[in-house]
Amino acid sequence: MNRFSLARSPWLFGFIGAAGLFIGTVIVAHGHGAGATFHTALAFAVFSVLVAISQMLVITSGPGNIDLSVPAVLTLAAYVSMGVMQGDNGMLPLGFLVAVAIGLLAGVFNYAAILLLRLPPIIATLASSFVFQSLAMNAGGDATIKPPALLAAFTVLSIGPVSVLAILLVLLTAGIAVGLRRSLFGRRLLATGQSEAAARFAGVPVRRVRLAAYAGAGLFAGLAGFLLAGFTGGAALNMGDTYLMESIAVVVLGGTSVAGGQANAIGVWGSALFFNLLTIMLNSFHTPIGFRYLLTGLIIITIVTVATRPTART
Repeated sequence: MNRFSLARSPWLFGFIGAAGLFIGTVIVAHGHGAGATFHTALAFAVFSVLVAISQMLVITSGPGNIDLSVPAVLTLAAYVSMGVMQGDNGMLPLGFLVAVAIGLLAGVFNYAAILLLRLPPIIATLASSFVFQSLAMNAGGDATIKPPALLAAFTVLSIGPVSVLAILLVLLTAGIAVGLRRSLFGRRLLATGQSEAAARFAGVPVRRVRLAAYAGAGLFAGLAGFLLAGFTGGAALNMGDTYLMESIAVVVLGGTSVAGGQANAIGVWGSALFFNLLTIMLNSFHTPIGFRYLLTGLIIITIVTVATRPTART
């Protein structure tokens, strides 16, 4: 009989690491500010989870699939949607539709470049990221386009120490987790990622599945841009910069295989909280930015190595 072990559930390392960092931060602060620390980490984790889900869909679709355009799509969606609304609360529904539509179109554009130009995903999405970023610059320039007051208020709305946005995203994440296992698309996506040849033999429309994965990735990136602009006070050209490597790291630490065919939507919450608590802790210690990047990189390497180490079967 197989016994439970952390090695068989690597996605738990994110939750364990997050708990350890939270406890360590509280101890160092002598118990002060525990609620504020949790609230801040959870608030920022929402956006980490959104971009991680975006990246997860693409990575799950098979080896070599990755989307380096996520930060640029996020920025473009934020700029255009904020520009459409011009701070008017009555334009919120249109702004939301514009953001997700831009995300969807960006995802379709990415997969079209991969399929029609026969480019590796990493090259196609890197090239398209420059296109999207250029469009964002033309849409807003160096200006920060302010969000409607209602959107800004919604992104910071909380019930005690827990943000409403986080609650809604937890429900969405649970739905995605169930969908990946139970829905026809979810099973097809996992099958495509595990073996493209076997999936084709079984009648899975591989190209349509991957198109849907890239389109879905764009949709979540666009949604992240829309909400992040509300949370941070507006669209800015550098708003997506931190999410390029973070989106990949959160996905991997969350239990999604970089080889494709295995996804864990729930696991991204643990790794997202881990990275945001790590940032809070390092900022509280006034750690230099260079050392912060070095330490973060070493922690990622260590956890990924431990979490993916093969274990002997008994």
